[in-house]
Amino acid sequence: MDNRVRKLECCKNAQQAILFERRSITDRRKKGSISIRSLLFGGRRETIRRHEDRSKFFYVDRYSQFHFVAIVLILFLSAVDAILTIELMNHGAYEVNPVMAYCLDVGPYTFLSIKYALTCVGLILLLMLRNIFMKPLGIFAGSFFYYLLAAFIGAVSWQFFLLFRTI
Repeated sequence: MDNRVRKLECCKNAQQAILFERRSITDRRKKGSISIRSLLFGGRRETIRRHEDRSKFFYVDRYSQFHFVAIVLILFLSAVDAILTIELMNHGAYEVNPVMAYCLDVGPYTFLSIKYALTCVGLILLLMLRNIFMKPLGIFAGSFFYYLLAAFIGAVSWQFFLLFRTI
């Protein structure tokens, strides 16, 4: 029986040596770019698994359903916010944001397209950076989806209140 234990230990050491040799090749996690294959066909990375990767900028290939629902709701509420802003402007309100006020002066379609484009760009950046841990705040950047959704719900609710109050 002692021979069997020695042979088993020898085999384990040989397997570990083979695994070590395979792992000594350049680390495939070092690349920081998004692969085209994962964008077209979907990847396998949904979360950060290794502790040492949590402090680095890290791309993932797959996102949770919550992020999809949150992004769709934020985009919808952004469009509703823009439409209600134009309607309130017709009833005597004014835009506080000078950039958006300029876009409203140019025209309503310009205002709608710029507001929607800025929201889309912001959401894409937030989605890409959702795994970054912000030490001063003590939260991950992905937590801002909750705050953005709450802010848009509050803004749209306030605009509905103002609209029904003026009518």
